[in-house]
Amino acid sequence: MALRIVLIGQAAFAEKVLQGLIARGDDVAAVYCPPDAGPKPDPVKTAALAAGIPCHQPPSYKPDAVRAEIAALAPELVVLAYVTLIVPESVIAIPSKGSICFHPSLLPRRRGGSAINWTLIEGDAKAGVSVFWTDAGIDTGPILLQREVEIGPDDSAGSLYYQRVFPAGVDLVLESVALIDAGRAPRIVQDESQASYEPLCRDAHAAVEWTKPAQRIHDLIRGCDPQPGAYTVVGEKRLRLYDSRRVDGTGAPGTVLAIATDGITIATGSGAIRAGKARIDGTKDKLAAVDIAGTLGITVGSRLGA
Repeated sequence: MALRIVLIGQAAFAEKVLQGLIARGDDVAAVYCPPDAGPKPDPVKTAALAAGIPCHQPPSYKPDAVRAEIAALAPELVVLAYVTLIVPESVIAIPSKGSICFHPSLLPRRRGGSAINWTLIEGDAKAGVSVFWTDAGIDTGPILLQREVEIGPDDSAGSLYYQRVFPAGVDLVLESVALIDAGRAPRIVQDESQASYEPLCRDAHAAVEWTKPAQRIHDLIRGCDPQPGAYTVVGEKRLRLYDSRRVDGTGAPGTVLAIATDGITIATGSGAIRAGKARIDGTKDKLAAVDIAGTLGITVGSRLGA
């Protein structure tokens, strides 16, 4: 069996989902992804065109014309695979078998667009992936499938996503499509008493408070890695910290305890952390923290955040 599907998504995640749908033998009527943001096309667009599948790139899914275009494709299922634009209820109501969406958390926990960041920042013991039936809310629809994902003690948001969440999520979406195709897909209502919703992780949440315990600071740094980058102040500059590890060390919070090729060791309210890489605001690339220390004149005994 196979389904007639419209895929809405972007980046490598949607590309892998598309390849999986094609391998399943599904009839992918069209792919929708964001407008080109530069000279290099989105990977899912490239994959769609290579497979002879039409690719549409509306700046919004809200216009009636976009809804009419999708409706004319007569999809049985709409699959949302890494979508950053709002897809209105008028669109998700089109397919005869419904619309499903991937989310990188164990819903109903960590609703919102920065689920992986907050999973780490808040020190959750487990991460996870969910596929749910979309409704008018934000990540609120009935659960179709979920799977736990292990968190390594030094995982960053980037490593957690690419090494664990990404592959598990692609597999879960394809498994969900197979269940829908077989008529065996569940609809498990989310328990609102367990729900949490966090905002997009931005600079307002990324400032390091050195008086906090090492584990909390470690979780903040890795939860903000690679974006937006947890930061501390050095003079008049913001210094973004990455590649965090918990290490032994004591001193006044924010004091630089050691500078070596493997990073800068900084005292916290309880224990210490070592940042292996750093970036000065206004520059593009992460560099070895030891090199950044030299640029900013940071030495052993310097106080960060003051």
